[in-house]
Amino acid sequence: VQLQASGGGLVQSGGSLSLSCAVPGHAISTYNMGWFRQTPAKTREFVAAISWRDVNQYYQTSVKGRFSISRDNAKNTVYLQMNSLKPEDTAVYYCAADVNAPLASVRQYDYEYWGRGTQVTVSS
Repeated sequence: VQLQASGGGLVQSGGSLSLSCAVPGHAISTYNMGWFRQTPAKTREFVAAISWRDVNQYYQTSVKGRFSISRDNAKNTVYLQMNSLKPEDTAVYYCAADVNAPLASVRQYDYEYWGRGTQVTVSS
């Protein structure tokens, strides 16, 4: 299963970006999907996830109210809308798929498949 993340870039503090994660050739309707991020100084951390079963959404506390995860099963794509971006949101963002669980997880080790990542840089 290949995941293709896109949409990263450079934005000023307070700006917005929309990330996409396409999973070509696979029906993601029964996949839990997540977004994680990593900086050189930190380990990879959870950002947001969305369950396949009940479409419940989960967020890291620091992004709650600013980021929104959604999915379009018909397009096999998951999105991460990021608003009110801050310099501390700067990181490489990864999308991931968990195909074996009823509900989405916040733990990276529960995700079997990963995209390559897309760089998000927020300038102050």
